[in-house]
Amino acid sequence: MPLVQELARRYPEHRLLISTVTETGREAVEQRLAGIAGHCYAPLDFPWAVSAFVNRINPRLYLFIETELWPNLLRVLRRRGVPTVLVNGRLSSRSFERQRRGLIRPLYRRMLESVSLCLMQSDRDAERIVALGADPHRVRRTGNIKFDQPVPEGPANGLLSRAILRLAEDEELFVAGSTHPGEEEQLIACYQTLLRRFPALVFLLAPRHIERAPQVETMIRGKGLEVVRRSRLGADPPIPANAAGPRVILLDTRGELATVYRFAALAFVGGTLVPVGGHNLLEPAVWGKPVWFGPHTDHCQEVADLLIQAGGGRQVRDGEQLAAELAAHLDDRTRLARMGEAAQRAVLANRGALDRSLELIATVFDRDKERSRCDVRSSTKKQVGVSL
Repeated sequence: MPLVQELARRYPEHRLLISTVTETGREAVEQRLAGIAGHCYAPLDFPWAVSAFVNRINPRLYLFIETELWPNLLRVLRRRGVPTVLVNGRLSSRSFERQRRGLIRPLYRRMLESVSLCLMQSDRDAERIVALGADPHRVRRTGNIKFDQPVPEGPANGLLSRAILRLAEDEELFVAGSTHPGEEEQLIACYQTLLRRFPALVFLLAPRHIERAPQVETMIRGKGLEVVRRSRLGADPPIPANAAGPRVILLDTRGELATVYRFAALAFVGGTLVPVGGHNLLEPAVWGKPVWFGPHTDHCQEVADLLIQAGGGRQVRDGEQLAAELAAHLDDRTRLARMGEAAQRAVLANRGALDRSLELIATVFDRDKERSRCDVRSSTKKQVGVSL
């Protein structure tokens, strides 16, 4: 989001168009970037489809985020002379090992030859993309743009509040975000263990894919716990007497997880107790919340290591160890507060990737504009495409 907002500020004469491949992505663009960028779904990566797509949007620059490598699209853009920049690039160990083997490696080499610039999150990511065939002179380590998300100040965005979540004054919130099958059962068992000593603790569970909400709700009820869906909570502040007590709030709405961490006493980030690779560990950290996660952090290894070293994050092997960790920190509020402060300091200390990336994008974009200024004068408003 900060990248798109800053591009809009720096290039007001251009239109920003963001392509996504999911409905969740579309809703995020329409909710959070309304009036700043347009949305479209990315085309299927067939030559005829991407040719029609490029003809229609007539891009001046194409940015693609993290790992969105589409060979036919990149090939068509290269033939049209459209510069392409990989932003916030990363390559997980699993993806790297798969891509470097067999017949697929020449495909990646050909793709990467057409990329104008590769802006990578870490030294490891930079080394890996060079090993796959990127020109070392076109690869830069810029850091992780997710560190540059704005540090929240003042009240939470929108209408979300403790009152909306029906939290009583003495209740505390344990948030588990972006969870997957296999770890949700462990997290429910963890919550039940904590309830024996901390009966005022409320658990908010946010599945990574909200379409799974009915199955997750059934599972939770099967464990003997009350479940309240976020989508069914009204906007009236009073908390009914019968709504208090141990319960699970199931976050079945989009776009609220990053904000809901604000109200957490404890935060866990999912995709880490099962071999998914982990999700955004910085979302709770930016609020000054301590962050727990499991052993599977391949997609966010550098951030996990950084939080652990800073004292703002803790890694656990399973739900049982998580319960013991959380209980120990609830017993020592000074240590809990210090851990949250350390997590936020780690975020603040590693900002700057956004500015570094924008400066390098400008070198590519401005060079292309200079070559094409005659076309710009005679054409309609050009577009900058961002693929998520």
